[in-house]
Amino acid sequence: QVRFVESGGGLVQPGGSLRLSCAASGFSLDHYAIGWFRQAPGKEREGVSCISGSGGDTYYADSVKGRFTISRDNANNTAYLQMNSLKPDDTAVYYCAAEWGQENPYYTCGFAPLDNWGQGTQVTVSS
Repeated sequence: QVRFVESGGGLVQPGGSLRLSCAASGFSLDHYAIGWFRQAPGKEREGVSCISGSGGDTYYADSVKGRFTISRDNANNTAYLQMNSLKPDDTAVYYCAAEWGQENPYYTCGFAPLDNWGQGTQVTVSS
């Protein structure tokens, strides 16, 4: 059974940092594009950052560019999202998902019909 488990969320002050982890079980992440998405209360889920199946290309939403970094560790079947300079607008539940064989991370983040969502991890940025 394909399953993701997100972790690493929490309460942080503006300007702080968090590192989210996305652990996959039941399948290998090799060749899957991986995406981080978020959903704030009253808003639709949006693609934050995605990485291609080979790891050679990444996409970042304009709102997080220069502050967030996506990475993957296929040996440990895990993906990460390093979030720096956090802002209150980053408050949301963060989810990860994957798309087989995709080398265009912009597509994964914006258009792919993903359905293998984890339970998410809450990120709250507040003073």
